[in-house]
Amino acid sequence: MHLANSITDRLKRNCLLIIGVLGTSAALAQINSPYSRYGLGDWMSVQNVANKGMGGIAAAYSDYGIVGSPFNINIVNPASLGSLSNTKNFSNTIFDIGGVAEFNTLKSTTTTEKYKSSNAMTSYLQVAFPVSTPKMEKRGTAWGLSFGLRPISRISYKIQENVRIQNVDSVSYLYEGSGGLNQANISTGIRFTGKGKMKNEIFIGIGTGYNFGNKDFSTRTSIVNDSIIFYRGNTEIQSRFGGLFLNTGLQYELHFKNAGKLRLGAYANLQHNLQATGSVNNETFGYDANGGIIKIDSISNSSEVSGVVKLPGAYGAGFTYQTKNQNWIFGADMEYATWNNYSYFGTTDKVATNWTLRAGAEYYPANFNAATNKYWNYVRYRAGFFYGPDYIKLSGQTRYNYAATIGTSMPLTTPRYIQTRGEFVSLSTALEIGSRGSKQTQSVREGFVRFNIGVSMNARWFQKRSYD
Repeated sequence: MHLANSITDRLKRNCLLIIGVLGTSAALAQINSPYSRYGLGDWMSVQNVANKGMGGIAAAYSDYGIVGSPFNINIVNPASLGSLSNTKNFSNTIFDIGGVAEFNTLKSTTTTEKYKSSNAMTSYLQVAFPVSTPKMEKRGTAWGLSFGLRPISRISYKIQENVRIQNVDSVSYLYEGSGGLNQANISTGIRFTGKGKMKNEIFIGIGTGYNFGNKDFSTRTSIVNDSIIFYRGNTEIQSRFGGLFLNTGLQYELHFKNAGKLRLGAYANLQHNLQATGSVNNETFGYDANGGIIKIDSISNSSEVSGVVKLPGAYGAGFTYQTKNQNWIFGADMEYATWNNYSYFGTTDKVATNWTLRAGAEYYPANFNAATNKYWNYVRYRAGFFYGPDYIKLSGQTRYNYAATIGTSMPLTTPRYIQTRGEFVSLSTALEIGSRGSKQTQSVREGFVRFNIGVSMNARWFQKRSYD
């Protein structure tokens, strides 16, 4: 027991180190994405790293019941939390953290110009644990709870545009923006097991929390003329916003006697409002010898302007099928987001309602009925894809967002320890290679490569030991 305690302590310290590294990388790295100028920026995929390896399917996904599973937390559908059972084999607390390193290439569709950028940041930090009592378990009911933090969107761009105006000469516009949306969440899910030989199960979940963030952007205008000197102008708009949200989920699992399990799932992230406060500043400025900005005069200034940011609803449905030997999982999702309802301080933007199709598969070599000490039997392999129109719509053109994905989950503890203790740590990876836009669309095409990495620790943190 002392050895088990020391292993768990080391794993906790390692996870804290990973949090520090991911946090530092997020603070130092930046990305320049012109698409993040619209709406509330680039909308990030909120799936767990394990789900991302399968194309992002999550509506009906749960790894409950798989021997040696790291119990990755499904942070999209709260109904899956009902899979956290307080029985002998499935009673551990789950600590889940993920990060992403992204490499973008912007290509002009009209010239040979190309721009590359990179970024690294934390994707999520989530904790989940069962809260059902032994009496509930005997009645076929399980109850789980989860809470955590994650970024939802990001704004990061710096774009320069040079134009010529008749009788004025050249005009240079510099557009710059930063900010994004973040979320603190808490969710719960409960499972009810039916009676009879097949014992089909229904899962119901609900989640809430607080969305908060900021959007700061500016437009600097410089006029170049051979005979007249013009002051440079800057319009800067800053806003802060926050508000409660609500989402719900449902899953239903059908057990077939000789054909595995089929799980159906659906979730709804309800449309909600964020209360916002903003300020607008118009000024003239100049540059010092080091390129720094020097304010010359303030033309107009308004502060503490109240408004509302309306966020769209998002809805998804899908299925997963697990074979009888539990070695394979196949699944697909369809998502739909009502971006036509979005507004920022009463104004709309160049966004449109969109959909996304996701599909993927997972292979797990371990035999449910036979223990083995072969490490590679406990490694899980995943592949998938996603495809759909981007929610940003420029010049009336639809840009498609698509990618192929692969991933793995590799245990960081020995097979013997997994079998005897049921406690383990898993390292999950997912590679997404895709693009936004095509050669037929105007402006720029954005190619991306995302390397996602996550650590899931499954340990008995809050259980009293009988022997030590």
